Amino acid sequence: MEYRIRECRKGKSMSQCELAKKSGVSRTIISGLENGTITTTTTDTLLKIAKALDAKVADIFF
Repeated sequence: MEYRIRECRKGKSMSQCELAKKSGVSRTIISGLENGTITTTTTDTLLKIAKALDAKVADIFF
């Protein structure tokens, strides 16, 4: 699965640390999802990241 977290995050001029604070998801997980070292995660994590980016889950994760 390909994630578009980095693209969405950069579009909002947000750092990984800022996204981590806003979403409540660790920067390590965000980094892993962005670079492909983490390929699966919970629905809760997906929802938190999408909400923090003011985007739909489907726009970021599918």
